[in-house]
Amino acid sequence: MRKRLMTTIAAGVLGGALVLTGCSTGGDQGHKGGSSASAPASSDGGMDHSSMEHPMDGGPAPAGIEEATSPKYPVGTKVTLTADHMEGMDGAKATIVGAFDTYTYAVNFTPTTGGAPVKDHKWVVQQEIKDAGTKRLPDGTEVTLEAEHMEGMKGAKATIAFSTDQTVYMVDYEAGGMKMTNHKWVVESEIKPAS
Repeated sequence: MRKRLMTTIAAGVLGGALVLTGCSTGGDQGHKGGSSASAPASSDGGMDHSSMEHPMDGGPAPAGIEEATSPKYPVGTKVTLTADHMEGMDGAKATIVGAFDTYTYAVNFTPTTGGAPVKDHKWVVQQEIKDAGTKRLPDGTEVTLEAEHMEGMKGAKATIAFSTDQTVYMVDYEAGGMKMTNHKWVVESEIKPAS
């Protein structure tokens, strides 16, 4: 009986560790797309987003966001991604499905579902922050997220790490055999013309 109890406890501890490892491979996580992708550490010591679960379809752009009037990459343009938000993203061929003018933020937050804090999550737009108003939020501002890019994001308390006013894009792309549609977000400096 004691051996069975010890085996059960050991299996429970191991199973719990595996579940936690699947959601956190270090203290810093980024934003990866995919229904269930997993991420390696990025070269800067932080984590990319691949270890978080994301929907295959990112859904529509948030209400109130303004379409860009003359984006460098108009809707329908074939491009190559240079962002490394998730595994397989850097170098992936993509199609622009939305181009918007807004403020775009990297944020630090702890998921409402628990787990390790997420550092420098790229990206959340102004319209995905509760009561953000229309002015650019300074670095260090504490906010509440309304984005639903991954489980535990909506309603999470966050801090603005840094921001940009580059044109921000939604893209469709394929990586690792998974097709991502309406992926949010990639800024202009993370895109190059398709080769």
